[in-house]
Amino acid sequence: MTQKHKIQLFEEKKVRTAWDDEQEKWYFSIVDVCGVLTDSDYQAARKYWKVLKGRLKKEGNETVTNCYQLKMLAPDNKMRSTDVADNEQLFRLVQSIPSKKAEPFKQWMAQVAAQRIDQMQDPELNFEQAYADYRRLGYSDKWINQRLRSIEVRKELTDEWDRAGVTEGQQYASLTDIITRGWSGKTTRQYKHYKGLKKENLRDNMTNIELALNTLAEASVTEISKSKSPKGFRQSAAVAREGSKIAGDARKQLEQRVGHTVISPTKAADYLPPVDDVQALPEGKDNEK
Repeated sequence: MTQKHKIQLFEEKKVRTAWDDEQEKWYFSIVDVCGVLTDSDYQAARKYWKVLKGRLKKEGNETVTNCYQLKMLAPDNKMRSTDVADNEQLFRLVQSIPSKKAEPFKQWMAQVAAQRIDQMQDPELNFEQAYADYRRLGYSDKWINQRLRSIEVRKELTDEWDRAGVTEGQQYASLTDIITRGWSGKTTRQYKHYKGLKKENLRDNMTNIELALNTLAEASVTEISKSKSPKGFRQSAAVAREGSKIAGDARKQLEQRVGHTVISPTKAADYLPPVDDVQALPEGKDNEK
């Protein structure tokens, strides 16, 4: 399963979800849904689901038998396995939970599913949704426009890697690391450590200058790759070094002019208002680990 995780909101309550690209469906955290429908906190919702799950199993409920687990971000900020259900399974489970919110919640689930289908058919809606999410998080319009442009550039780069036969996953991550080190002088892990980040998205914590240099690096790598038509990981890695050096040289020239480094330890939490109810959208094939 290729997963894209996102926290959805139902009446200001968080519901952890994961989008499966292959099956083209959402999976919802059952514990979170129990919390919404019973107006209970996380721990109480876990106990409620444990009892309900046991009862449904005894009844031979196929939905419980067939439900499986995904790792999702828990309240302690650790990735932990949790029971999940797709739309169809969840519709059945909701019927087993007496709640006045059952019908509004089912309508909400249908809306979430329909919205994702619309976004797949019209990519522009993805950008509109991302723009709204970033605005809600407190980012400036200038930063958001630059961030969305960087997502577009990244997509062009990963399309080029696909053409070259690069394998998504570890090879994507390795090439990303080469590019990051090439323009910033730091590996991705060093860069995140410098900013005090753990699981947060590095690009969502870059300044305008950092984003501009990173976009220049990836755009340069894409154009050189189109020109040289590399095959496989090793040739693509050589192109990644060549292209990222262009942005690295630009960074050094800028730093000579301004008299200080433009690689900043600042992260989003340092200047954004404390908003924890929505997470920024993942970027498709982007792998920044």
